[in-house]
Amino acid sequence: MKKPFIAILISFLVTACVGASMFAIGGAALMNKNGVQASNSPVQASNISAGNAAQQADQVSQLQSLISQYQDHEQQYQQREQQLQEQLAQANAQIQQDQQTLQQVQILLGALQQRGLIRLTNDGRIVITQ
Repeated sequence: MKKPFIAILISFLVTACVGASMFAIGGAALMNKNGVQASNSPVQASNISAGNAAQQADQVSQLQSLISQYQDHEQQYQQREQQLQEQLAQANAQIQQDQQTLQQVQILLGALQQRGLIRLTNDGRIVITQ
């Protein structure tokens, strides 16, 4: 008979300790001046969420503006790259044309030299012999 009585007494004691600690924590929370006040009215909660929604809408708008700017910059860079590619292609075509002209001049000089009409000196000058 003593064991059930002791078990019931211990359970009441544990329950009282838990209740007292809950009461102490609740009282400390009520007396805390640095805490955040609870919003009891739905109007306050909706004002807060409306403010957050407005801030989020502003942020979304700013981010969309930045995306638009970056897309414009990317398009400008792509146009500039295309211009540079075209200039490079033109320069390469000019180089090929100049190389062909140089080959023709070398062939002509070689033919004139073989016929004895010109002579090349060691310093690169061309001397007409006749």
